[in-house]
Amino acid sequence: MGYSKDQLLTRLQELHIDFAQYEHPVVLTVEAQAKHVGHLGGALSKNLFLKDKKNRFYIVSALPNTKLDLKAVLSQRLGLGKGGLRMAPEEALQEILQVPLGCVTPFALVNESARHVSLLLDQGFKAQECCFFHPLANDMSISLNVRDLDKFLKSIGKDSSYVDLEANPSVGKDQPPDLATLVPSGSTVLPDPPERAASLQGPTENYVSDNQPTAVTAKSVKQSNNTQNVKDKTATVPHQTSSFDNPEQFVEEILDKTSSLVLTEITEETIKQHGEQLGAVISDKIRKRLFTELKSLATTFKNTAYTEGFCAGTYQPKRA
Repeated sequence: MGYSKDQLLTRLQELHIDFAQYEHPVVLTVEAQAKHVGHLGGALSKNLFLKDKKNRFYIVSALPNTKLDLKAVLSQRLGLGKGGLRMAPEEALQEILQVPLGCVTPFALVNESARHVSLLLDQGFKAQECCFFHPLANDMSISLNVRDLDKFLKSIGKDSSYVDLEANPSVGKDQPPDLATLVPSGSTVLPDPPERAASLQGPTENYVSDNQPTAVTAKSVKQSNNTQNVKDKTATVPHQTSSFDNPEQFVEEILDKTSSLVLTEITEETIKQHGEQLGAVISDKIRKRLFTELKSLATTFKNTAYTEGFCAGTYQPKRA
């Protein structure tokens, strides 16, 4: 069982950390929190719990107005390739951070289960007189300065890594990812994967079936009148991108698209406009925006299955 709010506050007192605490109703957004403590001065924080494709986890803690591009910028700055970051699933909150939804903050790293989670702090915090965070529960906010936050992090063996989260430095052969050292230790940083084709293209040459290890090409079919027809037909079957013969990658692409849409839809304007109905409104928008695209992906997946069956059926092993 992870730390409780009271246990965390006791630990801060034992570390002689100066903080102020403010109780308020449960809040799930920075905007809702601001209604209760925003008038007190200091900076609020938005906190994201993220994972990469190798199930390595990250907390990004930033000022509310800091613009984050997780997929195209931050992911590549960490050396994870484009689209290497996504929102961590809710079950990971309970298993790793051991906090409820809406309670992600740097304080969650106090739990032993979160020892391998990497922390990226907005360098903008350094210019603030004090900063507000939830102490493992979102019915309270505590304020403290960054020096005391650093003191707490040091006490649990964490470095305070302050980052310009809005920077967009070039990443390439001669310019390695500037944040690669912040990837959790004991793991391999993935190179930027080759860009996948946006649409289906090219003939089905060197096609490899999961159930048939031998590559099937037009040249492997005997040159007879009948088999020549097979060759002609095979050449017209579109080549499928790798994601559509890999179920895990296929699902990851869907989750990436969904997470990206959720992040783009949640803005201060939509929160103010829809209030408590925000969840339903965003759900409806995402359903409408994803329907056509997911239908296309599903159709492509179906075509891939057809192509694989077709190629396997036309394959004729050579006689001894």
